[in-house]
Amino acid sequence: MLGTHEFRPLALAEAKAKGLPDLGIVTVPHPIGGIAEHLVAGKARAAVDDVLATLTRASRADGGEAATLEGPASRHRAPDDLLDFQGFMMEQGWGDGLPLIPATTERVAAMLAGTRRPPGDLVAVLPPRLGRATVEQIGVNAVLAGALPEHLPVILAAVEAVGQPAFNLQAIQTTTHPCSPLVIVNGPIAGRLGINGAGNALGQGHRANAVIGRALRLVLQNVGGARPGREDRATQGHPGKYSYCVAENEAASPWEPLSVERGFPREISTVTVCASEGPHNINDHGSATAAGILTTVAGTAATVGSNNIYLGGEPLVIMGPEHAATVAGGGWSKAAFKRALWERARVPLSRFDPSNLDRFSVIHPAGFKDRPPESLVPIAREWSDIMVVVAGGAGKHSVLIPTFGATRSVTQRIEE
Repeated sequence: MLGTHEFRPLALAEAKAKGLPDLGIVTVPHPIGGIAEHLVAGKARAAVDDVLATLTRASRADGGEAATLEGPASRHRAPDDLLDFQGFMMEQGWGDGLPLIPATTERVAAMLAGTRRPPGDLVAVLPPRLGRATVEQIGVNAVLAGALPEHLPVILAAVEAVGQPAFNLQAIQTTTHPCSPLVIVNGPIAGRLGINGAGNALGQGHRANAVIGRALRLVLQNVGGARPGREDRATQGHPGKYSYCVAENEAASPWEPLSVERGFPREISTVTVCASEGPHNINDHGSATAAGILTTVAGTAATVGSNNIYLGGEPLVIMGPEHAATVAGGGWSKAAFKRALWERARVPLSRFDPSNLDRFSVIHPAGFKDRPPESLVPIAREWSDIMVVVAGGAGKHSVLIPTFGATRSVTQRIEE
């Protein structure tokens, strides 16, 4: 396996997970992308001897075993003192930096009472470690996150959703991009659990939002094996990697909820997961028409630095209720707004650096290859790829959330 020094911890974890602990790994100094060609060639020449030595090295006969996590959750002795416990968890690589609730046998048993699923039931296999996320292991991490038993069905659905192939969790867990799974909750369960979709919907102050998003993150780290700075290679990350969960404000929305748009009845509760960047504010206190709001949203979304421009995917717009009311008041359906946004939120090729145009032409030829500089490229491959939900409280603000691009959001029914 060839790579750069920065990605060696990820390479070691991947090799072990796939049953190849003796796989030869050769690395060169980082980076190899976005630098002059002669510098890349120099790094390649310097690695030739290492490559030859690795290829001719005798390998182990047994080939190793795939490092999947199976069976019941492991038991570990931990300090009784809560402050010492936090240090212990960080030393083990099981914490996220915030205080954790000790996952005692009694607390885990109480958590598992929140579902009818057996403790050993497999919910998802999570890369890069290929960890087997059972109901019990998810319950352990839910306790650590401070969740309650009634939150567990939402957490289970979220884990199941990120484990679907379309979500591309392997890339999301290990990319340098700052994305993190955003959990969007629809249906009656949001109100029952107090999952906030109103004022400060993406902020602090609501336990359900905080612990559901945090439990998913701990599962992805502790079962999936995406440890920050090791397998998780995010260049900066963003605060949503602690917790990222919101309910759609269905009561304030003039349109059908996301879950209904995706074929579920209103009375069914769902989670939708999308690999999302941090939110970017869309401030428009002046527009009194749908066309005015569209102009502001489109101007905010059309940027050259977005993954969605060349990788596709589903950029997300969270419309504040007041903006949504203005758009709907103009007679626009959600589909009409999405189509108009797709038509308006476009970037001229002249704004891209030639090196990026060369790269994008290989990845997305239809959008970038052999096209004149005045050509416009949209923020998504199709208008229907743009996601729109309504959330938030009073105020004329909306939010743009670009996504990883090489991923599709997944909507999963919550089994209560």
